[in-house]
Amino acid sequence: MHVEHLLQDESLGLRLLWAEDALLRREISGVTVTDLEDPARFVRPGEVVLSGLVWWSADGGRDKAERFVAGLRHAGAAALLAGEETHGSVPEDLVEACVRHAVPVAGVPAHVMFRAITDTVYLRQWGDLSRHHALPEHVRGRLNRLVAQDADPAPVLAAAFAHLDAARAYVLTPAGRTVAATPGADPLTAREAAALTGGDSGATVAVEADAVTPYERWWLHLPDAAAAPPRLLHEITTVLGRCQEALTRRRAAAHRTAGELGRLLTAPDAGDLATAVRACGLPAEGPYRVAVADTGARHDGLAVGALTEAVAHTTPAFSAVGRLPDGTAFAVVPEGAAAALAQTWPLVAACRPDVLLHAGLASPATGTNGLPGALAEARYALTSARDTWPDTSSLTDAAHLTTLDTLLTGIPAEVRTVFSRTVLGPLFDTANASHAALLNTLEVFLAHDGSWARTAEALHLHVNTVHYRIQRIEHFTGRDLSRLRDRLDLWAAVLCRTDPSGPSGADGPQAVTAARRPRSSTSPAR
Repeated sequence: MHVEHLLQDESLGLRLLWAEDALLRREISGVTVTDLEDPARFVRPGEVVLSGLVWWSADGGRDKAERFVAGLRHAGAAALLAGEETHGSVPEDLVEACVRHAVPVAGVPAHVMFRAITDTVYLRQWGDLSRHHALPEHVRGRLNRLVAQDADPAPVLAAAFAHLDAARAYVLTPAGRTVAATPGADPLTAREAAALTGGDSGATVAVEADAVTPYERWWLHLPDAAAAPPRLLHEITTVLGRCQEALTRRRAAAHRTAGELGRLLTAPDAGDLATAVRACGLPAEGPYRVAVADTGARHDGLAVGALTEAVAHTTPAFSAVGRLPDGTAFAVVPEGAAAALAQTWPLVAACRPDVLLHAGLASPATGTNGLPGALAEARYALTSARDTWPDTSSLTDAAHLTTLDTLLTGIPAEVRTVFSRTVLGPLFDTANASHAALLNTLEVFLAHDGSWARTAEALHLHVNTVHYRIQRIEHFTGRDLSRLRDRLDLWAAVLCRTDPSGPSGADGPQAVTAARRPRSSTSPAR
């Protein structure tokens, strides 16, 4: 089969973006699916490479495209088939790199599954797979019966490799969750499993299934690449794909049921929460933890898949995952699952580094009546995560909002700005040099617990100058800095004016920042 034969298949709808006639006549030896930035070590000469372009981003896109295509050229790839779903089209940077390295490139429409392309190639190479199978007839029959019975992936995987005595195999997700493993296979930690899906050891083959998000995608991994031929692995991944599609359909039904619970939790009158909780398979009494997640409007729908994968990592005694009426993903899990959820979040976010994945986690709710309040708390923590770390995927636990500055991050940025401008008055505008000096003096004065002497020392000013500046601040703001209430208002206004992603948040997405206190407020130097 030549590259031009694949492009001429009207059922696939591939769009040729660049190629030379001689390159189109190259023979195809196989298919590789990859989203690694450097795919060279996984590509064999003559293979067509399918990529969803998850690795590409507008930031540094030209360099990333250059590395990717150079790797394909070095490995001898026959052509690149680039998926259009992730970015809406194939980036120009990638097409230009293909031209420079003489690698034919075509776009794969969003509605075309990669599995359809791999099936087309292998059907052409090996003929009708219904008559020429690599799997023994009795094994294939057993697998078909298991899939028809909606069996879990574990017995399907065990049956697929039962006739290969020494073969060990895993079904893994990109976030490192072990979906299934053959009997006798060594257990893997989440980080070990995540590394295997993108590593160069053994054999790793993508499982293609419809309606599966990148976070939940399955990969078949064999530590020993020689334990099974590629043709057999292709058949097994096809069966596993059917298995995952059946599981996805069941999960979608569960998501719809959870969505009804989410509707009740956000309604002014919660209605019959107890019935909705039972319908989701949740216990009548907690304690529960509520989590919400968001990937932004540009990637609407991915958050449910990300949260589903993260919850699955925790192996909870019960769980419900769905969408709220505004599209935000939410989950209800046992209290004990919260720590594991926070630990797993970076692994899940790493599945799509180009997508910002923020989440908020509420404190425990003891019963169903506490769920609406827990949802509101989780949403507040989500706002804090987005505003504190706008450029980094993160999860914020509401229990960590234990200081005034961290508490304020849960308030929408627009509200914080209005509050700060109203309380600080003219001092809010630091374009005026004198106002900027007064604002700096106010911040240092409050950070030093109202100590005149230490404020003067920190600013290298005479104490009388500090007294004068504080009088000017009180004049402009209408506040009395000898009163605790007014000090708190002004301190909150200063914090609301500060970018929460600045230096105070430099310790990591889950760090708890606090007001910096150079010295104890019990110091007599005032």
